[in-house]
Amino acid sequence: MVETATEESDPYLAPGARLSYIRNPAAIYAESFRLIRQEADLSTIPEIGHDLAIRLVHACGMPDILADLVLSDGAIEAGRAALESGAPILCDSEMVSHGIISAKLPRQNKIVCRLGDPRTRRIAEREGTTRSAAQVDLWTDLMEGAVVAIGNAPTALYRLLEKLDEGAPRPTLIIGLPVGFVGAAESKAELARDVHGVPFVTLRGRRGGSAMAASAVNALATGLD
Repeated sequence: MVETATEESDPYLAPGARLSYIRNPAAIYAESFRLIRQEADLSTIPEIGHDLAIRLVHACGMPDILADLVLSDGAIEAGRAALESGAPILCDSEMVSHGIISAKLPRQNKIVCRLGDPRTRRIAEREGTTRSAAQVDLWTDLMEGAVVAIGNAPTALYRLLEKLDEGAPRPTLIIGLPVGFVGAAESKAELARDVHGVPFVTLRGRRGGSAMAASAVNALATGLD
């Protein structure tokens, strides 16, 4: 039986609404974050990383991912400072770029995804790799001091790490959250070895995704605001 909502039973509902659910966006966020704090174990995560951790859980609905979350020393501070300085955000997929709340970025930071660049396809065909990885070769002019957000393609994370080993300009922060069954866990394990000289955020195992990568950027930009 569906209970008819009233203004008295739920102050967030418009008068006469038939189904009882919260409509107010601020109230939805507040309740979501309250439930995450209640259900998730934040005890092993430095306090400065709590907003990012909560955003990640909010993006996927799985509090247990926090057992696999890895934040390198100074990663949160580095990411926030980079955004405040106007650093660009380099994304491996359009889904990541569109998930970032551009209006909340502190310096109207440039969001870059070069999947659609004609050169990307040519590089991919020549190298026999994915377009996500190929576009990394087109990031060089923006990579110094950038925030990199990878939430889709393990090949993009692998190629980024290769470029760093080859002496490419160093970003300020790597958000490495590719998802999948082939290469995702392995590419993130390589990032987590922490031998490439760049602060990072990653999640051990197969889980990740574009929504999570975008949410990590949003957390650095605005916390839980």
